[in-house]
Amino acid sequence: MSKQSERKRRKRYESSSSNSSSADSAEEARLRDIKERDEFAERLKKRDEAKTRNIVQASDKRAYAEAVKRLKLESEDKDKMIPKLRVESRRKYLEKRKDDKVMELEADIIDDEYLFEEEILTSRERKNRDYKKTLLKLAQEHEKARELEHVQRYHMPQDLGKGAKADYVEVDELEKVPHSEQKKWEQEQMASAQFHFGAKTSKSDEYELLLEDQIEFIQALQLPQDERDKEQKAPELTEVQKKKLDIEETKKSLPIFPFKEDIIAAVREHQILIIEGETGSGKTTQIPQYLHEAGFTNDGKKIGCTQPRRVAAMSVAARVAQEMGVKLGNEVGYSIRFEDCTSERTIIKYMTDGTLHREFLSEPDLQTYSVMMIDEAHERTLHTDILFGLVKDIARFRPDLKLLISSATLDAQKFSEFFDEAPIYRIPGRRFPVDIYYTRAPEADYVDACVVSVLQIHATQPLGDILVFLTGQDEIETCQELLQDRVRRLGSKLKELLILPVYANLPSDMQAKIFMPTPPGARKVVLATNIAETSLTIDNIIYVIDPGFAKQNHFNSRTGMESLMVVPISKASANQRAGRAGRVAPGKCFRLYTAWSYKHELEDNTIPEIQRINLGNAVLMLKALGINDLVHFDFLDPPPHETLVLALEQLYALGALNHHGELTKLGRRMAEFPVDPMMAKMLLASEKYKCSEEIVTIGAMLSVNSAIFYRPKDKIIHADTARKNFNHIGGDHLSLLNVYNQWRDSDHSTQWCYENFIQYRSMKRARDVREQLVGLMQRVEIDMVTNVSETADIRKAITAGYFYHIARLSKGGSYKTVKHNQSVTIHPNSALFEELPRWLLYHELVFTTKEFMRQVIEIESKWLLEVAPHYYKPKELEDSTNKKMPKTIGRSQMTE
Repeated sequence: MSKQSERKRRKRYESSSSNSSSADSAEEARLRDIKERDEFAERLKKRDEAKTRNIVQASDKRAYAEAVKRLKLESEDKDKMIPKLRVESRRKYLEKRKDDKVMELEADIIDDEYLFEEEILTSRERKNRDYKKTLLKLAQEHEKARELEHVQRYHMPQDLGKGAKADYVEVDELEKVPHSEQKKWEQEQMASAQFHFGAKTSKSDEYELLLEDQIEFIQALQLPQDERDKEQKAPELTEVQKKKLDIEETKKSLPIFPFKEDIIAAVREHQILIIEGETGSGKTTQIPQYLHEAGFTNDGKKIGCTQPRRVAAMSVAARVAQEMGVKLGNEVGYSIRFEDCTSERTIIKYMTDGTLHREFLSEPDLQTYSVMMIDEAHERTLHTDILFGLVKDIARFRPDLKLLISSATLDAQKFSEFFDEAPIYRIPGRRFPVDIYYTRAPEADYVDACVVSVLQIHATQPLGDILVFLTGQDEIETCQELLQDRVRRLGSKLKELLILPVYANLPSDMQAKIFMPTPPGARKVVLATNIAETSLTIDNIIYVIDPGFAKQNHFNSRTGMESLMVVPISKASANQRAGRAGRVAPGKCFRLYTAWSYKHELEDNTIPEIQRINLGNAVLMLKALGINDLVHFDFLDPPPHETLVLALEQLYALGALNHHGELTKLGRRMAEFPVDPMMAKMLLASEKYKCSEEIVTIGAMLSVNSAIFYRPKDKIIHADTARKNFNHIGGDHLSLLNVYNQWRDSDHSTQWCYENFIQYRSMKRARDVREQLVGLMQRVEIDMVTNVSETADIRKAITAGYFYHIARLSKGGSYKTVKHNQSVTIHPNSALFEELPRWLLYHELVFTTKEFMRQVIEIESKWLLEVAPHYYKPKELEDSTNKKMPKTIGRSQMTE
């Protein structure tokens, strides 16, 4: 008996020793990871501090390495290669020098016209300017002529090495320029954002040129004039002066102008100031200029201003640069996700609130800023709400930092209480009366109702521009097409109507058209998302059409799924929209819902984003900033407890947090990427699977995913066929990789994009995003390597980041998510729509008529145990594999 007891005691001792040993090793691993995390953060800090110096050193090292390689060549190889290298080097140098000189000449002409446009030039100065323009024109024509040699030609293989010209040349006889088909397509795309209808007069034709925002181009197309004509037309230069005077008069006419000195005095007196003023009062554009003029940038520091949307940040920065008479990107600039238009000279910087979040990582005390203005605070985006807590904390230990909170609604008192009873400065609005009209009965199709309302206003109401609020790009384009079709059928019965859309993916030059003046006798209709509710002020809006809907992100903490849904707006938003009609004159607002719906169905205020979306990205950022006690973080409105817990769980599952809730080295590296945590983990996992080049490309393509393929109504079959040609048996992520690689192999050709029904601008943006992601990969010390042959490794890297998004084929032939057993469907545009593999990974869910999985790839269940053994149990993954599947279902199986 005693021996048995002794054995039991020995086993207990060994067990406790083993547990103690494993606990010790886990603690050692945790401490080691924290040490590596801190060392990594310190390396990043030092690299940022010596950024300029390191760039020079890096180039020197590369040059030295190349020199060493060349010196190692055998002497006979040197004799053969050096002359060729000299010729090639000289050719490349001359080619680059030519391009640089052309760019320099073009910039010189632009600067000359911009800086001296008000001055009356001497005869010699005019001749000098004309000479430069002639040189530039000749250089450009020479380049076009060279392009013709490479278009639509057959190059005989035996002649290419000799540099001989091909015998066959087929050039477009109509335009005599390359890519004429592509130009035609581009013109169609440009025209889709700006249409002229109704009777065409000479005045409307003149305005058509003006609307294209190509003033310099128009002047370039004018016929040469003799000196006498120029002297006679010299007084017309005062039009430019009038334009600048108009800017000054506009600034003085803003409601904020009489309070300029009072605002400057209030900012000097108080560290934190709440500024309340209606949209259009001039807060965003004028306050940074007032403070700059008052000397807040004299010590080399900047004035920062955050915006909730990137379109607003870009357009406001462009407007302020124009008002100050400087080039955008110099003294005035903007910074948004994947795009930085600033320089060392920038003193007024507009940025999205998410961009300021990222600046906290490299500059936690915002030392380079003297003033920080949180604009559009009433919108209560997730990033804005978190910024409130961060800047409030900074203001306590940086008494020299001035903090302005700008709001367009009556939430000012709430902001004042949050910022320790900060004073409120109210700017009286300049509101004209607005008549509000409701529908007698609810509208079944509000997009069609918008079209009908626009035509009714255009046909029956006095002149004045129309603003229509829609939920997104798809609705805007649909509404635009319907308007174009119906107005075209009406012909000359209607006056001229300009249809101008504005949404995030629209190129900035297109967006700028909404701010251009409407020509006499015409009417402009602006189709906008809720960005025009507060962020943008468009002149001469007299009529507003409000369907009463907006898109919002919603996160279901029970299922762990996030979706973008169309929901009714709040009463506060409805009133903001109506107010857009009363800025310059008495206006009218047509609400496409009933008065009863407004009173009984709309919420009083919009629910803050922080209470309805996934907090994973925000929690990761706060952890990276050293804020570990999230429960007691100073939120203006605290997020739901279950949402916060779920975000922590997700970050733990991704490996960004350890079991103590502390940020790991992996998490610190993830925080460097301006993407969601799952994509950041996917990018970092590519290091393990040796496929970083491919994963970075996929990540960049996913960022512009919705705007890649173009599907014109008259060529739907051709467009669908072209899209299917890119399909990869492994799934949509690999199809996107195919698209980018083929575009790259075509030397980023616009013609290739046209032939394959792909939007060139989207591909250009994907390339820009990719370049930034590559820079960030190098920043977090990951080498760029390629692994094209092993698609399984690419799919494993994707699975490492998106193992939350897994669905499996059920017995009935439908798909269900693994963890929550929710029914989902493959999107019809997917490469795997007809394949039905057993296991799928999806990038996102889209809720329309069904719950569609968008961008899916086929995976193997064993990969989940490889990349996320802590999240999936073997039993979960075996349940469906042993079930008998219907015939033709579950056949697709990728081979590694």
